[in-house]
Amino acid sequence: MTDAPPAIRTLLAELDYELSNTRKTLIRIPAEQLDWLPHPRSMSFRGLATHLVNLLEWGAITLTKDVFDLAPPGVAAPRATAIASATEALELFDRRAVALRDALAAATDASLAAPWTLLAGGRPVFTMPRGVVFRRMVMYHSAHHRGQLTVYLRLMEAPLPALYGPSADETA
Repeated sequence: MTDAPPAIRTLLAELDYELSNTRKTLIRIPAEQLDWLPHPRSMSFRGLATHLVNLLEWGAITLTKDVFDLAPPGVAAPRATAIASATEALELFDRRAVALRDALAAATDASLAAPWTLLAGGRPVFTMPRGVVFRRMVMYHSAHHRGQLTVYLRLMEAPLPALYGPSADETA
């Protein structure tokens, strides 16, 4: 990490903190309640955990490719395989976190400034600098869904981890 440019070192430190917070939250998912959801239009614990784990893979794609098509023309749209267990969620998270961190460590200021495009069916959804996509669609998106997960945990009376400060359930 010491060889990385200052902007990359800053992003790596931010990523490490966010990954740690997400892992601390995933650990709290009640293994026997993976299919619980607070509302019919909400994702289940399983759905949120699957999404959080998959966002890491999407982050690595964002950092290593210039374009990603959610539904390539003429090809069946890729569907995420739901995690089978809370243990599997953590195992996948740990592997994908390493791959994401490695991809970010290999990035350059120029690669983060380069345009990145999301397509759906071959049509552009948006194009913006890769670094902006990484922050918004990977880091902030993960924080959003981690926040949902903490609400679910609270509704299930599970203790919440300290994330950005002390938790009412833990002494920091």
